[in-house]
Amino acid sequence: MTIKGRLAERALGVEKYLEGCLRNRGIPDSLLQAMEYSLLAGGKRLRPVLTLAWATMLGGDAERVMPFAASLECIHTYSLIHDDLPAMDDDDLRRGRPSNHKRYDEATAILAGDGLLTESFVLMTEASLIRGLPAERVLRAVSVLAVAAGSGGMVGGQAVDMEFTGRAEVALDELRAMHAMKTGALITAACECGAVLAGASERDVENAREYGRAVGVAFQIVDDVLDVVGDTGTLGKPAGSDEAMGKSTYPALVGLDRSRELAEGYAKEALERLSSYNGSEKLFLADLSRYIVDRVC
Repeated sequence: MTIKGRLAERALGVEKYLEGCLRNRGIPDSLLQAMEYSLLAGGKRLRPVLTLAWATMLGGDAERVMPFAASLECIHTYSLIHDDLPAMDDDDLRRGRPSNHKRYDEATAILAGDGLLTESFVLMTEASLIRGLPAERVLRAVSVLAVAAGSGGMVGGQAVDMEFTGRAEVALDELRAMHAMKTGALITAACECGAVLAGASERDVENAREYGRAVGVAFQIVDDVLDVVGDTGTLGKPAGSDEAMGKSTYPALVGLDRSRELAEGYAKEALERLSSYNGSEKLFLADLSRYIVDRVC
């Protein structure tokens, strides 16, 4: 099976869990509908898949880790809902259909995002309270994820992105730092949390973290390139929206060819972090890092 097929197969397992994870929690029907509209809209489920792969490779139990892995998708989806709002990126399309605020309204979209963010912490704790993972592992992973998703990570990266929008000049180091926060932090945390929840050694946790960091940067570079060379039908969101909004991107700073070279370099860095492992999960993670880059190279 191709890596694309293997990724889709694993994403389907996450999807099945997500389909019921918000039910029977006392959420008002109208709000639940808006939350599930975005949460169940498809996508690669990259972040939870990474958490599960690293946990499994390092001896963890994927079934026990699943609630925590699903929490990453809730956080990622909340960020997409809020990023699409008129006050942010003002995008009308997400994953091939109207953005949450276009399907409902801005107030509902804000609340749907808020709901997904807070429900994510319920899911994180269920990994211990219901699935029986050691509480100290879950507590450490919660801390890792909270930092990655917060003002020093994903949220801070969005703030810097808005600050850079329309700015005449942005240095490559500034762009790299911004993307490390906005996109890379959550991908890095996904890998690190998988290792932590498996009870892995500090060396393994570091390898997971650095693999995630490299994959996160490569993913963002590829995303920037696809915004230039892709089409709306393939992307599931408006093509060329970054340039239209005056956003700082890798192709705008260094060109398409150099962007592809940089993405390949980060994919190689990710592969180096897998050199001491064996088995099917190692092969999956290696193929996944290459697949991310192969979409544009």
